[in-house]
Amino acid sequence: VLFHGLIRDDQGRKFSKSLGNGVDPLEVIEKYGADALRLTLITGNSPGNDMRFYMERVENSRNFANKVWNASRFIMMNLDESSENKFSEALPEALEPSDKWILSRLNSTVKEVTENMEKYELGIAVQKVYDFIWDEFCDWYIEMVKPRLRKDNSESRACALWTLQN
Repeated sequence: VLFHGLIRDDQGRKFSKSLGNGVDPLEVIEKYGADALRLTLITGNSPGNDMRFYMERVENSRNFANKVWNASRFIMMNLDESSENKFSEALPEALEPSDKWILSRLNSTVKEVTENMEKYELGIAVQKVYDFIWDEFCDWYIEMVKPRLRKDNSESRACALWTLQN
């Protein structure tokens, strides 16, 4: 059982029919998506504390879901059948420093998130995943490997694709 505080409006008031300040989750899902609503509720809530519900946070969560979608599409766009055959030939000796860096950061993030999940610190765990994906994977690693992905049939390209998939 996970106990959490109340979800309040942006002014800190308890949701109430008489105040008319409630939020219909179906309307939020229709406008921003279910993943955005879930992410907002998880990241903004910690056991025993109330949280304020802001539509701006739902928008930020939608933007994050969109970022994940775009990163996934970028990776899939760059995959082809020939690159899969080169993965086993090129690794792990051929990994470049940027590949090793992001894999190291991924392993650290997985370890930290696992520890947070075991302690039921869901908000902290999700925030770490958010920070890793947005700040390190998308903003740094994907940008660093773009020039390598333009090289046809190179070992560097194969290593970058292998790393992106993992």
